Amino acid sequence: MYLLLFLVLFSCGNDKKETTTTVQEKPKRSIVKQHVALVNVKSTYKKEVENWQELKSVNSFIKKFEKVSPNEALSNALELRDLVVSLKDSVKPTLFDNQPFETRINVLHNEVLRLADLTFIPAITSEEVNLQIDKTIAAFSSVNEKINSILAKKSFEDAIDIEIDYIGIDSTKIDSISKKSINLKRKENNLKKSELNSDLLHEIKPITRE
Repeated sequence: MYLLLFLVLFSCGNDKKETTTTVQEKPKRSIVKQHVALVNVKSTYKKEVENWQELKSVNSFIKKFEKVSPNEALSNALELRDLVVSLKDSVKPTLFDNQPFETRINVLHNEVLRLADLTFIPAITSEEVNLQIDKTIAAFSSVNEKINSILAKKSFEDAIDIEIDYIGIDSTKIDSISKKSINLKRKENNLKKSELNSDLLHEIKPITRE
């Protein structure tokens, strides 16, 4: 009988402890926290992605997570997941249709899925939610950083106006994208030179002997 009484008291003690922990955790999950800042696409490059609606939707929505409580984040996690899935499946501009960029999108997708999964765990702590929010924002920042990097490279290559043969660049170490841009620039320059020479020839009058 004493053993039975001990088991009952022990069980009640555990239930009380779990209830107290749950009650204490609920207020913490309502506390708004400032999270890592989102890295945006640079203003000089925004025109390049202005028609990419799926990217704009994720960018706009994820800003809500920069300053949010765990409860608010969890209530928006499923919608964010769906927006990222749309981004992942969207038709990407040609510049971003490559494996390195796709890898960053996949990392973002995985982090968003983890955040969404937390909505189904009743005993999840505020610290765990806050950590996953930071990881999710960082993953999307990485996507924007890659966009900035790709567009910066494109801007640089578009500005090339000197033959690489005369400035000591080892063309074997230039990647395929750079070579394509440089060759295109060469063709444009050669065409301009041809047109200029043609105009000059037409302007020169033939010398006649009297």
